[in-house]
Amino acid sequence: MEQVDVVVIGAGVVGLAVARSLALAGREVMVLEREAAIGTGTSARNSEVIHAGIYYPQGSLKALLCVHGRQTLYAYCAERGIAHRRCGKLIVASTVSQVEALPAIQDKAERNGVRDLRLLTRVEARAMEPELECLAALSSPSTGIVDSHGLMLSLQGDLESAGGLVACRSEVDALRFKTSGIQVLMLDGTVLLARGVVNAAGLRACDLARRTQGLPARHVPKAWFAKGSYFTLSGRSPFERLIYPAPDPVAHLAGLGVHLTIDLGGQAKFGPDVQWTDDPDDLLVNPAEAKGFYTAVRQYWPSLPDGALLPGYAGMRPKISGPHEPAADFRIDGPDVHGVPGLVNLLGIESPGLTSCLAIGEHVAAKL
Repeated sequence: MEQVDVVVIGAGVVGLAVARSLALAGREVMVLEREAAIGTGTSARNSEVIHAGIYYPQGSLKALLCVHGRQTLYAYCAERGIAHRRCGKLIVASTVSQVEALPAIQDKAERNGVRDLRLLTRVEARAMEPELECLAALSSPSTGIVDSHGLMLSLQGDLESAGGLVACRSEVDALRFKTSGIQVLMLDGTVLLARGVVNAAGLRACDLARRTQGLPARHVPKAWFAKGSYFTLSGRSPFERLIYPAPDPVAHLAGLGVHLTIDLGGQAKFGPDVQWTDDPDDLLVNPAEAKGFYTAVRQYWPSLPDGALLPGYAGMRPKISGPHEPAADFRIDGPDVHGVPGLVNLLGIESPGLTSCLAIGEHVAAKL
């Protein structure tokens, strides 16, 4: 049986960031990835937004790790030459109730350490984005976009330079706690013995936690899957900033609404919506959903032309809270929580996981 110091399961952006932090701390690290390449799951199917840290409850892991992670990520991208842009975001209110909620959003952001938000009148918002229609808005200059694949390649490079390695097409079937360490049982029959294991399996993290012999079942939450489809805009975007609808105060915030984001090539896309599903592999975009997208987008861009939205791609949020429950915080469960020496489970790492990745890496390395 081959012995390894630390095994990280999952080579998405969070798994790679965790492995990098551990390797830089002097640990021998092996990353096991079930797919043929790094970052082909949730990390490749998102908005690629660097979030400021606005919406999350004060003191939550999402708030703390997003704010710290955003600052760290901007510095890392600048240092390594990773394509990114601090383009800013407008949170736009289209109804009176949304306008009334904007000060509370600003207050929540300030309590999280995000102190650069500015309330805008309709006239001020339209001066920044002439095609925009709203009653008022919040400006978030710290929001940006990043080349997520370039980021993951850089994280992998750092890991390998520090002596770590990534093994693709290496699917983990189960984990088994032993007094000598944690056995990692591979689907091909290989068994590794590790001093430490980080479950960063994303959409399948809860399932793997459930297949960890020695981990009490009460420490494994139910997995929920929220599909989000994106539609791309044909033609040039009239917006320079990201446009997010203000959350409806009476609606559950399963996502951040059908927002407009721009990639580093200038292509605009709208999404994601929220579709609860039992199948984490259901990633087809239904062209018929465009009707609902037109309705949502025209709340803030009334002149969106007919026929301008084309089916893009879909992503899947690895949630641990359901459609009628408050949004759950990140779960980063170490031995202090579940009592299994050397094991850290990363559960429900949805947005802002990309923004938070470097901070999550530091956090997990400290736990191990």
